[in-house]
Amino acid sequence: MKRNNVYTHPDAVSADTPIIADRISKSYNKGTVPALSDVSLEVKKGELFGLIGPDGAGKTTLFRILTTLLLADSGQARVSGYDVVQNFKQIRRTVGYMPGKFSLYQDLTVQENLTFFATLFGTSVAAHYELIKDIYEQIKPFSDRRAGKLSGGMKQKLALCCALIHKPEVLFLDEPTTGVDVVSRREFWEMLQQLKQQGITILVSTPYMEEAVRCDRIALIQNGRILQVDTPARIAGAFPVKLYAAKAASIYGLLKDLRAWNQVESCYAFGEWLHVTLRQDTGNGTALIREYAETRAHKQVIIQCIAPTIEDRFIQLATSNALPNGSGH
Repeated sequence: MKRNNVYTHPDAVSADTPIIADRISKSYNKGTVPALSDVSLEVKKGELFGLIGPDGAGKTTLFRILTTLLLADSGQARVSGYDVVQNFKQIRRTVGYMPGKFSLYQDLTVQENLTFFATLFGTSVAAHYELIKDIYEQIKPFSDRRAGKLSGGMKQKLALCCALIHKPEVLFLDEPTTGVDVVSRREFWEMLQQLKQQGITILVSTPYMEEAVRCDRIALIQNGRILQVDTPARIAGAFPVKLYAAKAASIYGLLKDLRAWNQVESCYAFGEWLHVTLRQDTGNGTALIREYAETRAHKQVIIQCIAPTIEDRFIQLATSNALPNGSGH
């Protein structure tokens, strides 16, 4: 494991770094479909770390390797100090895993699911009740309801309780908020903050860029490659040029015209606005873009210089096909 250009034995850093992935690669269909390419990252003890990327980016493949459900083609990984290949039994006893698709027993009740998973780990709901208390109290009124009859938000809470039932050192959550309503998503992230305060290391994946700001650090991943690893603020702040927001009465017409203009480096839809960067920005970009839009007969033109978001940085990195220096992965 290379840290600050010095190679260190993994055991020396496992206490402070419970998740270590070192140059992990994985392909499917006899090597013809690459899923991960030379992926490296480290998650510190007690950290809420986000793996951020769209569907097909490689998030689930990495999670399955780290939770010993899948073998990498190359590279090494350690979780809680254990090698994912040689010590898979120890890892499975010390981690909690919540897959993206609801995977509990649909025909069992809420209480039966909890009891079943507690029994698997040789414990009980009461043994670590303080850890799951805040979550459990929300699903307790539905204790006798079959899991398959729960709402998306309640299924999410039940799955999290089952993942925590044995008080894991490390918690893996693969796209836990996909398919649930906005309120349930917000509540879920509040629960993760509470778990973090109890010292649990959390690695969570999500395709929602707006959830990235809730993490201590994040890794942006696209096409099986890590684009950048840093705090959300630093990643957004690393956007290399000025960014402008533009809109007009005909937003689609403005999009086509700006993309055809040789002064524009990039232009993409972002909600009700277009986000625009220029090839050569001399400081008068706002006036320059407005003047061009008006020469193309656009009405109600609004141009603003804005602060970039994590999503803007992700798009810039993904389209540049270049990894930034000092990305930290």
